Amino acid sequence: MKRFWFWLSISINLGFLGVFKYYNFFASSFADALANLGLQVNPSTLSVILPVGISFYTFHGLSYVIDIYKGRINPERNFTDYAVFVSFFPLLVAGPIERATHLLPQIKRYRQFDYTKAVDGLRQILWGLFKKIVIADNCADIANKIFDNPAGQPGSMLLLGAVFFAFQIYGDFSGYSDIALGTARLFGIELLKNFSFPYFSRDIAEFWRRWHISLSTWFRDYLYIPLGGSKGGLWMKVRNTFIIFLVSGFWHGANWTFIIWGALNALFIMPSILFNTNRDNLNIVAEGKYLPGLRDFMKIVLTFSLTVFAWIFFRAKSVSDAIAYVKGIFSSSLFVMPDVPESTLVVALLVFGFLLVEWIGREGNFSLSNLVKLPVTIRWPFYFCLILLLFIYQGEAQTFIYFQF
Repeated sequence: MKRFWFWLSISINLGFLGVFKYYNFFASSFADALANLGLQVNPSTLSVILPVGISFYTFHGLSYVIDIYKGRINPERNFTDYAVFVSFFPLLVAGPIERATHLLPQIKRYRQFDYTKAVDGLRQILWGLFKKIVIADNCADIANKIFDNPAGQPGSMLLLGAVFFAFQIYGDFSGYSDIALGTARLFGIELLKNFSFPYFSRDIAEFWRRWHISLSTWFRDYLYIPLGGSKGGLWMKVRNTFIIFLVSGFWHGANWTFIIWGALNALFIMPSILFNTNRDNLNIVAEGKYLPGLRDFMKIVLTFSLTVFAWIFFRAKSVSDAIAYVKGIFSSSLFVMPDVPESTLVVALLVFGFLLVEWIGREGNFSLSNLVKLPVTIRWPFYFCLILLLFIYQGEAQTFIYFQF
């Protein structure tokens, strides 16, 4: 009977996700496949608005059900505590994807206001707002213009657009996560860390330990390990790695572009899987140093380049658009000096300053967490500078990218 209720709950949760998010994708893909065979069908599609954040709170709820079934936690008897766990507002629409084993005990525990934690939470909220408003939204203005009109653009400008999108999606998503974590800390709750300076990674395996950590660990614990993990030899490691990356791509959206994005990341991580080097870079890059060594720097550049390449498929509206964009980059015009307006140079300077702050703060919980060690005469002017930049460099308002997932 326990198994019956477990699978019923899994089916209902995934059923809602499947109907709202993937029904139209499968219907149109099935129609396209039949069309290639000479059969014309017109499947009925749904004209509904996708519930905001449905992928996040579906996985959020699935972890609760699976953990109970596996005996990791006991069913929650207090409906109010359970309701707060399911609908805790900071993470409801874009994560991080919490676990009942981590969040429920904090909800049930008596909490009182902690000034130190509250200040730290406000500091992280401020940094999240800077990431979103100053970095992500301004990068979006540039990336959108280039991605929406790639024809006739030189390869150098297309490459620039891809790089700006990489910083747009990082500032956008990690900015939301910082705001969510900081807000939760005001209530005395510590959410799971979701980003850990991913663009300073030295290989793709390290990147995925630092990017969207709550999703990566969710797939590891609830899909990769149940499939056998890496215990069944090399073939099983390769198979399971491809499965979780393809599922991860599909989780992001009902489009072949996301599946290819997932497949590319699986291919990029294969060398470290095949040569068993995927656990080599567990430490912080250049720990205790001001600058990385040449070897680490080149690894960071290579990893970032592969990530930017994969982001092209993530951003493109269709596979054909992505392929055309890539072809445009890898043309002779790649070496043509792009005609960059002054506003773009200003945004590039802001991104450079942002990266500098991230690099200095990379050994902390978040970029500004160690700022408390500095004297007040340095801290407060820095805060005021960030606030001033928020007002001066407000880009055109952009919705959070991950709201669609």
